[in-house]
Amino acid sequence: MAPSQQAKSSKSVRGLLTGLAVAACLLASMSGASAQAPAKQPPAAPQTTTPTAPQAAPQAVPGFWDPRRRPERPDLSRLTVIRFLTETDYPPFNFTGADGNPAGFNVDLARALCEEIKVSCTVQMRRFETLVDALTSNRGDAIIASMAVSPQLRARVDFTDPYYRVPARFASRKDAVMPEIRPEYLEGKKVGVIAGSAHEAYLKAMFTDAELHAYPNDDALRAGLRKGEVDFIFGDAISLAFWINGTDSGDCCAFSGGPFVESRFFGEGIGIAVRKGNDVLRQALNWALFRVWEKGRYTDLWLKYFSVSPF
Repeated sequence: MAPSQQAKSSKSVRGLLTGLAVAACLLASMSGASAQAPAKQPPAAPQTTTPTAPQAAPQAVPGFWDPRRRPERPDLSRLTVIRFLTETDYPPFNFTGADGNPAGFNVDLARALCEEIKVSCTVQMRRFETLVDALTSNRGDAIIASMAVSPQLRARVDFTDPYYRVPARFASRKDAVMPEIRPEYLEGKKVGVIAGSAHEAYLKAMFTDAELHAYPNDDALRAGLRKGEVDFIFGDAISLAFWINGTDSGDCCAFSGGPFVESRFFGEGIGIAVRKGNDVLRQALNWALFRVWEKGRYTDLWLKYFSVSPF
């Protein structure tokens, strides 16, 4: 969900898309995006517990599917039920709703996929660190929990195509917003970043003339921007979007420039995990993901849960 220190290898390391025309433009601009916030390796958890109210201004909804590469409808006759596994507390991606049932972006997307495939669907919530073991021991069929695709996880499970990615972005105080950011624009500027993160590695490789200031965690990083210790901060765009739109920011700050999505630094994206070799389910989910996006339901879900676009 919510909506990182790039990815959550553990719970402590977390902290989480206007129309199809905009999505198509973004798709064209993200050469590596076509195949995730709060990584599990997924993105850092957003600092809110419920989805925020949508803003009036339209926002960009990224698309990760190429309309020219429509997947073939697979044989769905062997599927009768899909037992989805998700995480217990990672709003707005997964959380317990007011009625006590699983809720969130991932949960709603799972149900939309089951409707498209026309099978029954269950959603069970578990602690994030137990999800892969539960899947491999056949206590579920698929994990939809903002799980970042990684070589380590690929050794244990198979993944669908990414259904979102976790971009990186710069944030600045509102009186110093820059519509575009290039390495030469930040020469001599003070840029805050989490020490030891993929975001720090990216800045060291690409923004060599910026003056980097390393912070131990997200709270210290964001406080540094609010207090003017740095001109910009750079980090996980999903968690930053929730901070910018939440009360903790004090309405101080906004995004500067656009998203950075280089997979070498920021990962392959967020996919649905299935057991190794379960190609029937993996292909069915890939087909259903495309259909849900093509029909506009993916856009509706993204706008429901994300009032400030990370893209």
